[in-house]
Amino acid sequence: MGLYLEIWGDRGPQARPLDGAQFTIGTDPKNDLELDDEAVSALHAVLQSFPTGWTIRDLGSRNGTLVNGERIGSEVVLRDGDEVRIGRVRMVLRDPATTPRRTQALAEPPRLTPREHDVLLELCRPLLQGDAFTEPATVAGIAAALVVTEAAVKQHIAHLYDKFGLVDADRKRVRLANTALQTGAVSLGDLRRAT
Repeated sequence: MGLYLEIWGDRGPQARPLDGAQFTIGTDPKNDLELDDEAVSALHAVLQSFPTGWTIRDLGSRNGTLVNGERIGSEVVLRDGDEVRIGRVRMVLRDPATTPRRTQALAEPPRLTPREHDVLLELCRPLLQGDAFTEPATVAGIAAALVVTEAAVKQHIAHLYDKFGLVDADRKRVRLANTALQTGAVSLGDLRRAT
């Protein structure tokens, strides 16, 4: 058996294969899984298949849908072993073909001073233009925008290279701008708000 829902009821767990592109759950008999539970809506939730896995979405039910104990407010990706609760019914997604894989957490961006953050914002500002090969701002451009000397900007950029762990060979403004965006030290939202 491939991917299936392990549905826990009074008589123990029952397996329901997940076939097709979607799988509806509710009290209406037309659903793929009909539940006899007064706390469940007629069309309560839907599981959706994508090439990389399955998601679940609550369809505006009165009592909501819980995944691993948390009420969901939007579509949630399901993984092998995730628990879904709809009304009083407990279900567990089982995927025998899954090989355990852990997503690594992103490293936090380094702690920046307010002025270093300002320098990064100005460095990355040209990226808002959306051109594929846009260069970050020059030292002179950053200095003019922040009304400081070029020497002060160079000093801040040197500190930023150190904080982001960019070694001598990598000390380029392009690399610094990309790293700032990748780590979340600067976001496109920050850039838009600062204009």
